[in-house]
Amino acid sequence: MSQPASRSRATGRITLADVAQRAGVSPMTVSRALRGERAVDPQLVERVKAAVDALGYLPDPAARALASRHSSHVTVLIPLLSNALFVDLLEAVQRTLRPAGYQTLIGITHYDPAEEEQLLREQLLHRPAGLLVTGLERSDATRALIERSGVPCVYLMEASDQPGLHCVGFSQQEAGAAMTRHLLARGRRRIAFAAAQLDPRTLQRLAGWRHELEAVGLYQPALEWLDPAPSSIALGGAMFERLLAHDPGIDAVFFNNDDLAQGALLAALRLGVAVPGRVAVAGFNDLTGSDQMLPPLTTVRTPRAEIGSAAAQMLLALMTGQPVQPSSVDLGYELLVRGST
Repeated sequence: MSQPASRSRATGRITLADVAQRAGVSPMTVSRALRGERAVDPQLVERVKAAVDALGYLPDPAARALASRHSSHVTVLIPLLSNALFVDLLEAVQRTLRPAGYQTLIGITHYDPAEEEQLLREQLLHRPAGLLVTGLERSDATRALIERSGVPCVYLMEASDQPGLHCVGFSQQEAGAAMTRHLLARGRRRIAFAAAQLDPRTLQRLAGWRHELEAVGLYQPALEWLDPAPSSIALGGAMFERLLAHDPGIDAVFFNNDDLAQGALLAALRLGVAVPGRVAVAGFNDLTGSDQMLPPLTTVRTPRAEIGSAAAQMLLALMTGQPVQPSSVDLGYELLVRGST
């Protein structure tokens, strides 16, 4: 079978016209679909993506960067910039990469798998030297994009022994279990788990909490208070009020993030609820201000700056062809016991 006329005769590289022919659309439609323009019919977008996957198409900028190996930027995909957790991580990444001559290009996924996939497609057009992505869970399509790109990738915030993965983080589930064990050790027996956002790492903390309560026969589904809304101080205060009004027997609340817990402590002051006398309050991540609350918030300190630095160092090694051992680095966490429990 002869090669399509639009294919580069010198390299055999698949071109945009080849994708258009396979998808049954115009080259302009392919270009607009790959740029993520909203005006393109979703069915046409899916046909274009299927053709791209089937042909293994890489756009011209990516091919040129791959050939010259002159790319000097690293793509970093994080869920939010409004969370200090990721700001600390990004600053550490940049402090590590800049002296080595690399710039960071940041993409915000908003915890949306489809948005993450589109951001990754856009970034791969320019063939980054490396990728830093948050968490291990993602869509099959995004996972395939990363694997097929050939771009070195390090996963952030979670640790895994899965072969072929390079990651830096800690066990979110074990950290959630550790906080629950602390509350049990303080004599708390009706411990609620209150969470917002409900991203994969939150659900891992939930699993740790649930496991510990099941182990001592104290788990009840009614103690799970899960809200998919974005996490905030205001939401934490509202959740705290609803929790105690619905179930006055609750004697501890483990919030999945410090901003929720901070809101709960403010609500307790407003309502005259004694913390920790009437109810203990715990958070997660040790965000700014948690140690200044009344009472100071018991929480889990997560090593986000250390994760950013170690992940960037691992990626530098991968980008320069150096051996990386171990491929998974668990930096642990720290339980900070303060006055709220």
